[in-house]
This record gives sequence, C-alpha cells and structure tokens, in this order.
Amino acid sequence: MTSKVHAAFCDQARSCRQLGSPLTAQICDSLATVLAPDQGCVARRVLDWPRDPSSRADSVPLRLCGGLHALVLTRAAPELAQAYAAGDVPPDLLVATLRDHDATLLEWLDSPPQTNEVARSAALIAAARFLATLAPLPLRLLELGASAGLNLNFDRYRLGPASDGVALTPEWHGTVPQGEVRVSSRRGVDLNPLDPDKDALRLMAYCWADQTARLSRLRGALQIARTDPPPVDRGDAGEWLTRHLQDPVPGVVTMVFHTVAAQYFSAATKTACAHALAQAAAQASPQAPLAHVEMEADGGNGAALRLAFWSGSERRWLLGRADFHGRWIAWNPRPM
Repeated sequence: MTSKVHAAFCDQARSCRQLGSPLTAQICDSLATVLAPDQGCVARRVLDWPRDPSSRADSVPLRLCGGLHALVLTRAAPELAQAYAAGDVPPDLLVATLRDHDATLLEWLDSPPQTNEVARSAALIAAARFLATLAPLPLRLLELGASAGLNLNFDRYRLGPASDGVALTPEWHGTVPQGEVRVSSRRGVDLNPLDPDKDALRLMAYCWADQTARLSRLRGALQIARTDPPPVDRGDAGEWLTRHLQDPVPGVVTMVFHTVAAQYFSAATKTACAHALAQAAAQASPQAPLAHVEMEADGGNGAALRLAFWSGSERRWLLGRADFHGRWIAWNPRPM
C-alpha cells in the first residue's frame, strides 16, 4: 500500500472516532491494513489513486465507505449489513465485499463525498433568532454550498426535543436564544445540487451507519424537502451571489449563509463572494439590511460562528463555536 493511501485511511479513522463513529473508524483502520493489489479492481483503484487521496483533497476513504454503506442501505450485501448491525466488520468480509460488488463500488469511487448535515441548522436557528433582535423583518435566505438545500429549511426544524418533525438537540453551552424566525424566500447554490428524492441514497450513504440519531434527522429533513423542495441552482457561488446581491430587496433581511463550505471554494470564488458582499453592504439600509452568517473552520476547536450585519453601518459578532456535525454549540455572542 502506498504511504499516502495508508495515511489517508488512518487519518480518516482518527477523524471518525473524534466525531463519534467507531464503526466507520474500524472500517477505515481495517482497510488501511488489509488492502492489497491482488484483491480485485476496487483495491487496485484505491491503491493506485493518482491524486491526493486524503480528506484535504479527494477523500478516497469516505468515497469507499459511502459505497459500502450504500450496499447496506440497499440490502445488496446482506452479510455486510449484518456486520454493520452488530457494529463489527471483519477485515476478510471487507475484502470479499470489494471483490463481490466491484462495479457498484467503482461508481462510488468516481465522485467526491457530498453531505448535507442537518444538525448544523441548530446554529442557524440561533443566529436567525439573534438577527431578529437587530432587524425584525422576514428573512430572504441565500445559501452557498447548499447541497440538497436541507439547511435552507432550518426554520422548519425544532431547536430542542420534539415529538414530531426534525428535532435538533445539540449539547448547548450558554443561553439558548429565543424568538420567532420568519422566512419570506429561500434559495441556494451548489456546484452539484442534489435532489432530496432522487439523491436520497447518496446523502444517506455518506451519513455514518452507527450514528442513528443523525440518520433519523436526515430522513426527516429529506421528507420535509420532498414536500416542498428548496430551490438550489447549479453554479459557482461567487458568480451566483454577485447576481443575487446586485440590487437591495426592501422589507426583508437578506441573510447569506454557509456552513463548513467555504473551505471547498476556490480562491477565485472566495474573492468573488467577498466582493459581492462588500458591494451589497454599501447599499444596505434599515429598510433592506444585509447579514452574513458563517459556520466555518478557523483552526480552533470546531467551527467559528460569525455574523456580519449591515443596515447603513457595519456590525460584527462572534456568536460562539459549534461542532462540525452540530453535536455541541457553545453560544456566547460578543462584538468583534
């Protein structure tokens, strides 16, 4: 096994443990040890990966793990499904599955992983409630890197326990903000938008199999989105945002947001987004305010939650920090 491929699987195993998926961690550890060229075309494809296989680039371990989980979800590999249910997948079973389901797994290796982490909506609900104290107007939502648009529906989820619908229950540190969130419109953009109906298997497969609460949230969010799909356009975030921020829209707060997406934008896209926000900020007013909410990595623990708000003047806050998968939120708004 090449050192880069071995390192990619070991690194992904560490990340899975840290993010609460011991089963996926075990699978990545096993693959890091047992993959060999004589195990069929899937193993050779992974071992001969021509580019960077790590999570910083092509995320080959997650591509393969997504394919394996898809076999479980579709009941195409009953023995593998039994092992997943038991929480213990023997290495020899993994090798046999690579051989027996090579055509399916090769297809999953063709495309990068794509998720739509619904638990991040807890941070968006809190940010929108905080925003309502600054400007009590309906929200015009614009999401960058929206995937299937599930987080564009954040106002349709519950922050806290609930007997029905999608309940978001992160470990919360600080005072939970209260208030009403009103949404007038919602729209997103993604380089590869997913359909909540046609692409449901893809989204479910990249959700780790032993995280049952996460899978349940995703199923609930997909059901809501099937009934009223949020529009997500195919395109570059910078070009799209420039068009949608060209003219102020009075009577609403235009809320541009993204959650763990900016790290995947090209340098040109990041520059175009920043320019579009700056141009729109110069035109913002109390009648047509502009907000930018971001939940993005900054090198610290989890992701930073930031809010910029323009209504004729500029104000900025660090709202707190959040786990990348929304498992916890440390809410502590303070001006920047």
